[in-house]
Amino acid sequence: MPTDKPSHLHHAVTLSPAFHDCDPMQVVWHGNYFKYLEIARCALLQGLDYDYPQMSESGYLWPVVDARIKYIRPLRYAQPLRVHAQISEWENRLKIDYRIDDAETEQTLTRAHTIQVAVDAVSGEMLYVCPPVLWEKLGVKV
Repeated sequence: MPTDKPSHLHHAVTLSPAFHDCDPMQVVWHGNYFKYLEIARCALLQGLDYDYPQMSESGYLWPVVDARIKYIRPLRYAQPLRVHAQISEWENRLKIDYRIDDAETEQTLTRAHTIQVAVDAVSGEMLYVCPPVLWEKLGVKV
């Protein structure tokens, strides 16, 4: 994913679809793509030391409030894939862009993004500006 953002805001994982993720034609069922995005998102957040346990410990919940996906080409059983996740926005929300490529040909197969918002864990109120702890974890100067 070409970017002008710092490299620590990007992470990629390699995986291959399991048989149980596929339909009878050995094509990944469309809903399972989100599982692959989640794997990449968690790896990205773990690298920033702000995965879901750390989010909760910091007093914030980060529900996904929007998810969009563009299926370009099918993912197939046992196909080597590279799932890229990149943080593209962090001021008023946490937006992560994704790209799933064939790991061998580097052909783009899927594009997606998710949007998460900060919610105060005690009050349940949504914040309209991301909390400073996120900026600290991202290495962004406030």
